[in-house]
Amino acid sequence: MPDIKLAQLRDRTPVKLSISVTPDLNQALNDYAALYAQAYGREEPVVDLIPAMLVAFIESDRGFKKGRAK
Repeated sequence: MPDIKLAQLRDRTPVKLSISVTPDLNQALNDYAALYAQAYGREEPVVDLIPAMLVAFIESDRGFKKGRAK
C-alpha cells in the first residue's frame, strides 16, 4: 500500500430524508433561495440549499460541539 498523506475518505453516500415544513417556513426558504440567486447570480433549488444551511447551523452551535465532544 502506498504511503500517502491523505487518509481514506469517509463514506459520502447521500442519505435521503423527507421532512414536512410549515407554510411559513416554506415561504422563508423560497425567499432565501431568491436572495441567494440575487447574491450569487445563480439559482439553486431549496432542496440543495437546505443541507448547506444545516451544516452551517450545526458548525456554528457551540453547545452542540461541546455536547458532542463528551
